[in-house]
Amino acid sequence: MSKKSLTKKTLFFYGLSEMPLSIASLPLLAFIPNYYVSDLGLDFAVVGLVMLLSRSFDAVTDPLIGFLSDRTNTRWGRRRIWMFLSIPLLMIAIYKIFFPQNLWEWVPISLDFLTLNLGEGGHYLLFWFLVLWFGWSMLFIPYYSWAAELSSDYNERSTIVGWRMFIGTLGNAISKFLPAIALFFFAFGGAEATIIILGICLLIVIPICTSLSVFNVSERMDYQVKQGSLKKGLIAMWRNSAFRKLIFAYFFNYLGITLSTLTVMFFIRGVTGEEEQGILYFVFYYIANLIGIPFWLWLCKKIGKHNAWTIGLLVFTFLQPCYFFLGEGDYYWMFPITFTAGLAGSTFHLIPHSMKADVIDYDTYLTGDDRAAQFFAAWSFVTKMAIAIAPFFAFTYLDLIGFDSSPGAINSPEQILGLKILFCFGLPLFLIIAIFCVRDYPITQQKQEEIRGKIKTQKENFQNQAEIMNN
Repeated sequence: MSKKSLTKKTLFFYGLSEMPLSIASLPLLAFIPNYYVSDLGLDFAVVGLVMLLSRSFDAVTDPLIGFLSDRTNTRWGRRRIWMFLSIPLLMIAIYKIFFPQNLWEWVPISLDFLTLNLGEGGHYLLFWFLVLWFGWSMLFIPYYSWAAELSSDYNERSTIVGWRMFIGTLGNAISKFLPAIALFFFAFGGAEATIIILGICLLIVIPICTSLSVFNVSERMDYQVKQGSLKKGLIAMWRNSAFRKLIFAYFFNYLGITLSTLTVMFFIRGVTGEEEQGILYFVFYYIANLIGIPFWLWLCKKIGKHNAWTIGLLVFTFLQPCYFFLGEGDYYWMFPITFTAGLAGSTFHLIPHSMKADVIDYDTYLTGDDRAAQFFAAWSFVTKMAIAIAPFFAFTYLDLIGFDSSPGAINSPEQILGLKILFCFGLPLFLIIAIFCVRDYPITQQKQEEIRGKIKTQKENFQNQAEIMNN
């Protein structure tokens, strides 16, 4: 890693691969579950179980991909080859999930051995989610590991993540504008239309953006391929106290955000009565995310990353319950709350991902090993577990209270109240836990610079010893 600052060209092309990940995240969390339940007729419980099971397999695949990525040695390096190979898996899975018509019953491998009462639609969705998340891990883990290796500077790492998040969020906002444009100018709207438009967007950006990153950003080649065991690496990560604090805080942060994202479309439909223009909520939110990035980058430099993240968590915690006071016809009153929350929500991806690179340095200092991808595999798994647990909990809860999500359905005041409690107070509960997890976080800018200095000394001593032995 060079001390020379990264060029804007490098930051731009590196950040492009975030665009398909960012564009896909919202539909997979909010629109796809809503679409399969409300429009295609699957039960809440079936979709919740499918999402839980599909992410449970990542307990094996994510650590394995991280372990193999750290040990890959090609002329392309060890990260880009995995990213490139993920493209066909992601494209076929996106096509099958977003365009299930006339393909409903077909899967190449039977899942009957699982003895689950999911029905044909449930088995179909489970199989293609398994393919999707495996391809996702092949892209996400090496890609995010690569970021930690682009720079060793405490603040430049925030800049890298800032560029990545800005490009991803910009693509996300644009992709959410397209369904709104289709609705207002061509009267092409509703859940199915939104799924079709976003599916087409993903099939275009996945190969283009990933390939542009792979072929336009060089990868450092001065790494040492490690031969240690996977078990040893996992134990070392667990002993890293800074990583434990960070990953638990991020888990509860992401669990809350996932719960909110999953239930917002049900809230918009069931509480405010808006059936077709729900996409505008996300447009406002992601525009606010974009606007907030420069401010949070500035604040991180002033007060430290974990303190800035804590402020973002607190602001969001106080804003989310404000939705409780909305009712029928109040859809547009959501926008002021959503925009302000979106400014604070910039911290949820920007800051923790920058902090990850610092805890990886700490591990390198303690153990002498370079296992960035294993750290990001653990991070990926925790993220996916949040994505699995939240829908299982939310959909089981909605099923128990008897909430009807079909278009035009009339729910009782008790069912509406139950939905409002889940949407308005579930997220703040988890964010408060995240705040407690990240308090007393040990790696400040000064501490990180000391760690980098010690790593440099270790490498110089190792090189000197190697030269002595060779002579």
